Amino acid sequence: MRVMKFRKEMRSYKVLSNSGILEQRANTAYDLLRECILCPRKCGVNRLKGEKGYCEAPEETVLFRSMKHLGEEPAISGTEGSGVFFFSHCNLRCVYCQNYPFSQNKKGDKVSCKKLSARMIELQKQGCMNINLVTATPYLPHILYAIDAAVKNGLDIPVVYNTSGYEDVQILKLLDGVVDVYLTDMKYADNNNAKRYSYAEDYPNICMSAISEMHLQVGDLQIDHTGMAQKGLIVRHLVLPGNKSNTEKVLNFVSEHISGGTWVSLMAQYIPAHKACNFPEINRSITKEEYENACEALDRAGINNGWIQTHFNEREHEEFFGAEFKQN
Repeated sequence: MRVMKFRKEMRSYKVLSNSGILEQRANTAYDLLRECILCPRKCGVNRLKGEKGYCEAPEETVLFRSMKHLGEEPAISGTEGSGVFFFSHCNLRCVYCQNYPFSQNKKGDKVSCKKLSARMIELQKQGCMNINLVTATPYLPHILYAIDAAVKNGLDIPVVYNTSGYEDVQILKLLDGVVDVYLTDMKYADNNNAKRYSYAEDYPNICMSAISEMHLQVGDLQIDHTGMAQKGLIVRHLVLPGNKSNTEKVLNFVSEHISGGTWVSLMAQYIPAHKACNFPEINRSITKEEYENACEALDRAGINNGWIQTHFNEREHEEFFGAEFKQN
């Protein structure tokens, strides 16, 4: 395992805020709501007038929950927890989504940029290791405004962008220097599976381009002396039953086209949640053999950095937040 140590410098989002660039980017993003193109769907609806696109997000930010969270990868949660913001609405429709109550069923409350900013500071004061923004893209303008305000009130921990990977490269450029750590899924390398299970046939190509841009911005993962992620890319891959996640192709892409030093989190916690019961081939947990095959693919790809999950059994699949990780 090769570990890049982090040298403490002023966080780049503070530099952008102090120079006024962060506010300019927030203004640019907000203008895009008039003909929304914040994600690859490019719906073109005017959210400022109440029109809704594929994700059905309104103009205002809808937040399901913010909390100190200990269930992420060790370099994200650490011992003190990650300051997670779970945003409602999503531009995918994954039939097995474990977060469907808020990602697809839209549970949550509207919050102001001021409240978002204040909550970031609260979580920092509670000792959270980072600000972890989950499915944040529909609310990118508001989040940029909130980070800008939080900087003025002392925000000084990494910003983690926790995403499905279905992101537009040009929109990601607005996050260059704002996001310290990209924590991104790479769900599939096959268009048919992406269409069948996430209603996004173009997901593989979109995700590959997005991850390339993320790596261009932040590089391989850098950790500090405590083992906490400070900057860089982490790729998550959820192993699906019957290899519907195209694991070997995903891992080979990461190794060959992103970086052999990429940190990968190979996840075993799939359960047939939400609408998976309507798809017989994925209406079950994965087997121990399937996960072992995925681990072998990880080795063949030459990826030595990251995490695999331990204590493999179906009981532990019942609760995502109980996932245990072992460093690869």
